Amino acid sequence: MPKIEEIQSYRNPFPTTDVIVEYNLNGVEGLVLVDRKNVPHGKALPGGFHDLGLSAGQNAAKEVLEETGLEVIIEDENHPFCTRSRPDRDIRGHMITVVYVARGYGTIKAGSDAMNAAHYSIADVRELIANNELAFDHGSIIEEYLGGLNERI
Repeated sequence: MPKIEEIQSYRNPFPTTDVIVEYNLNGVEGLVLVDRKNVPHGKALPGGFHDLGLSAGQNAAKEVLEETGLEVIIEDENHPFCTRSRPDRDIRGHMITVVYVARGYGTIKAGSDAMNAAHYSIADVRELIANNELAFDHGSIIEEYLGGLNERI
């Protein structure tokens, strides 16, 4: 068994959480995306680095609240939607993200690391993906989610 000092000296990927936030705005179902304030810029799922002392689901909910002003109900914290760990998925370094699906409640208001937070209809999201306007690998994550959307409703 390695000693704690040895474990702390390991070079590991950074854990993050991201959230596909389902949101209804004036009867239009869609997703909430943020415009990132920091590099890499672009539209993205709300999310961020995993804070010590929080479960992945708690961290995900915290990040959504900080970036969008929305409270969320995560579908199933014990069964995330997906995990992504490709070493080149983020230009800042190797990140591993745990992605959740959640329903957002409240009024969208950008905060923290977001220049903007907004509701996008599913058609708008598909166009953003087609135009390669999403940061990281969030386009492929959302495509996977949209592919199973009919099974979910």
